[in-house]
This record gives sequence, C-alpha cells and structure tokens, in this order.
Amino acid sequence: MEKRTILAVVLSIGVFYLFSFFYGPEKKAVTPAASVPVKTENVGAPPAVTVQTATGAPVVAPKSVSSADVTVETERYTAVFGAAGASLKSLTLKGFRETNKPGAVQVKLLANADPALPSFSTRGVGFALSAQAAYSPNVSSLKVLTGEKKQLVFTYVDAQGFVVRKTYSFDGNGYGIALDTQLVNNSAAPIAGSFQHLITSPFEPPQKDGRYETYGSSLYADGSLHTDAPKNVASATKKYDKGVTWAAINDKYFLSALLSVNNSIASVELKKGATGFLESDITTPAFSVAPGQAVTVAHKLFVGPKEIDILKAQGSSLEQSLDLGWFSALAKPMLYSLKFFYRYVGNYGIAIIIITVILKIFFFPLTHKSYKSMKEMGKLQPKMAALKEKHKNDKDAMNRAVMELYRDHKVNPLGGCLPMVVQIPVFFALYKALMFSIELRHAPFMFWITDLSDKDPYYVTPVIMGVTMFVQQKMTPSNMDEMQQKIMLGLPVIFTFMFLSFPSGLVLYWLINNILTIGQQAYINKLVKD
Repeated sequence: MEKRTILAVVLSIGVFYLFSFFYGPEKKAVTPAASVPVKTENVGAPPAVTVQTATGAPVVAPKSVSSADVTVETERYTAVFGAAGASLKSLTLKGFRETNKPGAVQVKLLANADPALPSFSTRGVGFALSAQAAYSPNVSSLKVLTGEKKQLVFTYVDAQGFVVRKTYSFDGNGYGIALDTQLVNNSAAPIAGSFQHLITSPFEPPQKDGRYETYGSSLYADGSLHTDAPKNVASATKKYDKGVTWAAINDKYFLSALLSVNNSIASVELKKGATGFLESDITTPAFSVAPGQAVTVAHKLFVGPKEIDILKAQGSSLEQSLDLGWFSALAKPMLYSLKFFYRYVGNYGIAIIIITVILKIFFFPLTHKSYKSMKEMGKLQPKMAALKEKHKNDKDAMNRAVMELYRDHKVNPLGGCLPMVVQIPVFFALYKALMFSIELRHAPFMFWITDLSDKDPYYVTPVIMGVTMFVQQKMTPSNMDEMQQKIMLGLPVIFTFMFLSFPSGLVLYWLINNILTIGQQAYINKLVKD
C-alpha cells in the first residue's frame, strides 16, 4: 500500500507541475553575443518551383496618387500600408480588444514592427532592391464591403531598368490577403535572384500580460510545426529551407503570417536584427528574368486571430499554428466540441460544464472500478496487517501471502491508480484546449467571472475547488497510515494555490469534475458496504 500511495501522490503532483515546465511563460532572452553564427534546421535542397514568366511591353510607373499611407478598410479589419517597401504597417482587428474593460482599444497587430524594416516590406536577393524602396500606390484609400474583392497596387521603378509591382488583393469576407510580387525587366541584361519578404516584431514581448505567454516565431516546414522563442535566436541565426508552407510571428492569440502558394517559400531565416528586433526573412525560390520579360511570385498574408476554423480556411495547414501540445489529437476535438455546444447555449462556461459532464459519463466505468477497488482494498486491511505481523521476518513470504490474499478476493492492487493514469492525456488535452483557445478570451460566464481565459479575480472558484477536493479526499477509501493520510489531505491546499492563477475556465472544469466525483463516490460507498 505504501508504494500505491506514493505512486498516487507522485502522479497527482507531477501532472500539475508539468504544466509549469511545459506550458509556463518563457523566460527573458539572453543578450546576444557580438558575432551571430548561422544555425540551419531542416537543411535540404530548395523546393522545385516553376515560376511562370510573361513577356510584354515595358511597364512604366503610374502617376503617384499619394506618397502617404494607404488605409484599407473591410468588415473585419482596418489595415494601413506604407509606401516604404510597400509594407503593411498595421492591421487593427475590429472584433477584438486589448483588454476586457469598457472602451478598451481594438487589437492592433504589426504596429510595433521595426521602423526601419516594416513587416511585409520586400527586398531583393541578388539584385539591388532595398526594403526601404519607395513605392507608388494606385489609390489613396480603399474600402472593401462584404462580398467585394478589390486590389491595392504598389509600383517601384528602379533606375537600373526594372520595375517591381506588389499587388494586394482583398476579400471583404475574410482575413486572408493575396500578395503577388512581380518583377519586370526593362533592362538590357538578365536579372537573377529572389524576393525576400520581412516580418519584424519587438525582440521582447511589448507587454507583460497573458497574451504573450507564448511569443515568437512559428512556421510549418517539412510536415511539422517549429516554434522559436526569441531567446532561441538571440545569439545564432536559425534557417529552415525544406518544405516551408508558412512562416509567422505570433503570440498566444494572434498571428501574422506569410503563406506559400505553389511552393513559393524557399527558406526562412530567423534572427535578432541589427536594430534589436526579432526578424523573419522569408525568401522565394530563385528566378532569372530575361530582358523584356516578367516574373510573378504569389503568396498569401494572414494577420488575425488564432481561431481554428478561420485558420483552417486559409489553407497551407495554417491551423497547425494553434499549438495544442502532445495531445492535440484529443485537444482539437474538445475545442470543436466546446464551439459546438456554445452555438446552442451561448455561454462558454456552460459549454465547459456540459463537456465536463460528458467526460465524467465517458470515464464513469474506469473511475467506478478505481474507487470500488480502493474500497475493497480497505476492507482487506485487517487481514493484510495480520499477514505482515505473521511474516514480519520474511519479506518474500509476506509478499506471496499478500498476493494470494488479493487473488482470493479478486482485488487488483493497481486498480485504484491505472484508471486515473488513463485520464491524464485527456486532462492535458483539455488543459491546452481551454488555456490557448481564443474563444475563451474575454468570454464571460456569470456573476463576477467576466473572462474565462483569465484567473478568477476574487479567487472564489479556486477556493471552492480546494474545498471540494478536500471533501473528495475524505470520502475516498483510505488504506494509509497517519502520516500518509496527512500528506494526501495536504494536496487540496497545494492544488488550491496552484489554481489561483489558472484560467477560470479550467478551474470551472476541475470544480465541476470534483462535484461529480463526490456524487459518484457517495454512490460507490453505498454500493460497497463495509
């Protein structure tokens, strides 16, 4: 019994302390060294990409409508584009606010990018095209209504005899923005090289709140997700150049990404830039443009929320950016279930309660067997004590006698622990689904709980959760000595303090689970009479 007790304690504490190890906030990055070596991951030949070329008359720059910023407004966002690098300077999301307070400002992405290298600016590799090159827009502002499709075209004419045209195409119904980058060679010599699109962001998170618990670069390459916190590239550049389908800089809830179209991303290089910003350099496959010809490389932009259905609609496996951990195969169905029930009840807190009840019903046979086994073990304690006294000088004989006792009474000594171990992956999966779901961000439950993604402001639910856990411990059959009982009864106190800072949605799940478990234990205690 001592081994079973120790195993139960270790499993219980281990599950919760693993949260801090795997899912806790990142530590501050280390100050980089003066020299920055290159560290390459997924090294391989660049993808075989055929970039179509087209002949045509020489292209000249249109008369500039304005050299100032261009504002594009849709039903979902307001985007500001800059002439320097034909960049996307900021994108304000109309449906999301920075805090859960009345009158809070809307979430603005990309606004904190490197002023010298604004996000989605473009430079040339192998030919002279600066990321700060001044482009001429074809309009001064643009409004895209639902159901409409419109374009914003930036044109740059170089003195060496080539023209670069960046065309942003907008759909009034969504977040995705198509980007076509074209080079027209009006010179007398071939131009060889590639385009490089940049995404930049502060090296350290701009704020110290829950939104930036996960912050840095993420990309999908060679069929798997790769995440790099800023500290990972503080002293060494990282490069990915095999099967990259998208690259992004993101935080816990929002994403700024460039997506490949027909293998249009050859490599991604992550580094701490010369001005101290986190920089993602996304390079296209190499091309060669003969005089009088043009080459166009297509991409897609996504700057918006990490909501699973929206991400999936973008294609290119962008939904993989919602990192739900080792048990994502379980976490994603739970997230979809959460959204499903929300559509009917209109409250994510109630949806969590429904899922908790369903999981409890699903695991009822296992937990029933577990508690019944512990109850039966408790009834054998007097006989076990007698066997220990009888064979106190012969440990092997005592073990054999105890095992015979278990066999005669058809009791499994591990029956109380194994069913709980089976449920650990489900708990981890639900933890990730609730912890990193943007659906719970600023979602109210009732009364004082106005944000299920944040901690209970008055710590009421964690304290009640601790009380229910204590009641559950008292009702659970105990085969322990006095010291072991004190250790087990101390666990509710430990868990209460741990849950004080957990999202209230997760605390709500654990609280409801405890209440259901108490009812189940009362039923089993009546069923298995002493």
